[in-house]
Amino acid sequence: MKKIILFSVIFFSCFAINIKAQTSSSANQNLNLSFSNAIAITFVATGTATGSALSLPFTTVSNYVNGVTSAVQQLKVQSNKLFNVSIKANSANFTYSGSVSPAPVMPVSTLNVKVTANATGGTIAGTYGTSFTDITNTTATLLSNCSNGGNQTFSIQYQATPGFAYPAGTYTANIIFTATQP
Repeated sequence: MKKIILFSVIFFSCFAINIKAQTSSSANQNLNLSFSNAIAITFVATGTATGSALSLPFTTVSNYVNGVTSAVQQLKVQSNKLFNVSIKANSANFTYSGSVSPAPVMPVSTLNVKVTANATGGTIAGTYGTSFTDITNTTATLLSNCSNGGNQTFSIQYQATPGFAYPAGTYTANIIFTATQP
């Protein structure tokens, strides 16, 4: 009997030594990031796609002779791909608000634009970087092959040169900048 007890003690001791507590466990999971093309264009001053109302007052004869130039307007593009920027007016003519009837018709091409700064990594199209160029209601490329990024900025200025052909009143145009991923 002593042998059976001794054998049992040795057997259970060996068994107890070989049992180990589980101290860790793991699980894994695949994670996919699904990216879509993303692009936005905003005016820096407002932080939105709508810029502040801009007024170019013609108050002197010199303004009519030489035209009036706006303050610099800065825009920002955020894009995860290369992009282009275009410009156009929403109409071929300004809308008129004033006392003359019938309303005078001023073509939007009396308004010009120039790119004064370009931090997009892209190329300024045509003469937009060297001189004031007419704005029309046809889409025109302003910047091309711009680099992707979250803070791609460019600045523009407007210049209006209508001359003496139009009576007093307020002439309004809506200018549209569009950022497009090719």
